[in-house]
Amino acid sequence: MSFTVQDALKGERPRDFLRRGTIIAIISFLTLIDLFGSQALLPRLVEAYGVDPATMGVAVNASTFGMAVSGLTVAWFADRIDRKRGIWMSLALLAIPTLLLGLVSDVTLFALLRIAQGVFMAAAFTLTMTYLSEQCDITAASGAMAAYITGNVASNLFGRLMAGSLAEEIGLAGSFFAFAALNLLGALFAYMFIGSTSGPRVRSEERPLDAWKAHLGHPKLRASFMIGFIILFLFVGLYTYVNFELVSPRLGLDPAMLGAVYFVFLPALLTTPSAGRLARRWGVGWSFCIGALITAAGIGATLSGALWLVLTGLAFIGVGLFFAQAAVSGFVGRTATHAHAAANGLYLSSYYLGGLVGAFALGAIYDAFGWAALAGVSFGILLVGVWLARGLGDERATT
Repeated sequence: MSFTVQDALKGERPRDFLRRGTIIAIISFLTLIDLFGSQALLPRLVEAYGVDPATMGVAVNASTFGMAVSGLTVAWFADRIDRKRGIWMSLALLAIPTLLLGLVSDVTLFALLRIAQGVFMAAAFTLTMTYLSEQCDITAASGAMAAYITGNVASNLFGRLMAGSLAEEIGLAGSFFAFAALNLLGALFAYMFIGSTSGPRVRSEERPLDAWKAHLGHPKLRASFMIGFIILFLFVGLYTYVNFELVSPRLGLDPAMLGAVYFVFLPALLTTPSAGRLARRWGVGWSFCIGALITAAGIGATLSGALWLVLTGLAFIGVGLFFAQAAVSGFVGRTATHAHAAANGLYLSSYYLGGLVGAFALGAIYDAFGWAALAGVSFGILLVGVWLARGLGDERATT
């Protein structure tokens, strides 16, 4: 008999929570691995497509546009979608645009396929977050969401490493083919381990627009949506364009070693699982501020001319931003008392829209003024996040 996430949610034993967290993290890993793997290929893609870094950066991160739209679309139809079926089918369909990325030679087509990838990734992501919100009690929700974000961190680390290694061995096309196979593996895993009774069968009488209006009208939820925007704005902008800075004359990293840089995500892989527990102890506002402080220290370190210090700074940024993301995303699921799919859809749409804007805005700043200007703007955006987080708490909303 297979062990499902739903089985673990019913148990109280530590090993049940460990199994649940492992299953959730693996599904997250196989859902989001496509999002980050392509970022490690940016210098190769710029050369292959013959475009400037900002153009390719926007094309690679166009997936976030698809994710922003998909999050709201899935939330709109959430009452009609069985959670298990929606998750595994989204992952299976994700393999199609991933495979086609290895066959196109036009940057516009590349961007459109990345948008298609984003649609299916966000559908799986939104439904999984909604499933966790519906199946977990308040205590378990933080740990479950932290496990999901841990899988996100792993996809950042191993997705980038795999993409770079595969591109070296079998070329750009081969790397996309391999990721398509991983998407199909994710679909199989979700089919096997997501509980069969994983979603509501009765449609809610509340209209999606009313649910969105209620969630947006709640100050704490509204602030969390804006913070989600800021988190991915910074993450995508910083980690996309640092690739070009690392191989620049200032730091002089051998392009062949670029893939190894992503071991900077390893500390975040170790620290993120504790985010849910610490957020319950300290409060979400303080947890975000701690993550922001760590991120700020990391941004400052990237201004150094010493490669080792820049890499240390990137590790700090990863720890800070992923810690903040785990705390805030878990807060959304705990705070919304109804229409969880609508709340998660709004959060994820805002989150991924932030990534798209970050790729465009920080890319333009980097092309025009360089890394120091990009870092300065990032500091300012981070301060806005701290200001928004000052009023967040853990009490349930009354919407």
